[in-house]
Amino acid sequence: MSDPVSVTSAAETLNWDFWNYFANPYFWSGFMGWCVAQTIKMTRGAIRTKSLDFTYLMSTGGMPSAHSSLVVGVFVSLGLGQGWVHPVTIIASVVATITMFDAATVRRAAGLQARLLNKMTRQLFREHRFSARPLKEMLGHTRTEVLGGMLTGTLVAIVVMLLWKAMDWKNF
Repeated sequence: MSDPVSVTSAAETLNWDFWNYFANPYFWSGFMGWCVAQTIKMTRGAIRTKSLDFTYLMSTGGMPSAHSSLVVGVFVSLGLGQGWVHPVTIIASVVATITMFDAATVRRAAGLQARLLNKMTRQLFREHRFSARPLKEMLGHTRTEVLGGMLTGTLVAIVVMLLWKAMDWKNF
């Protein structure tokens, strides 16, 4: 039985051509996962507000989580391309888990605290004449938003990997 872990050659390891970074499905799965998630947010915002707001493309928070979509896209594409027990795939799964946990807990709590501080600040400044810039409240995600990002990243990774294989780019 052969070892499922493939070893890269020295030539592959030492190939530092900048453009090779973009010539693999793992990069594109993560990048496209992020793009699709941000586009979904922008579309949902446009439907809700009846106006197109391009700031959604660089926003944090909201449905689906673009961070979750990006890291899960990389993880799933690595699993499909390199194998689920490959060390890099395992590392990607750990990074994805930490990212999603952080988005749904730490960053979410920071956003809720910002909302409370903004409320306190508004009340304080109504009574006293101070000026303040409100804190950003959309920092983290609900578990549903993280799950939405996870599903988005998974679907995008599967599509990217199928297209990559169908087009036989770089014989991944």
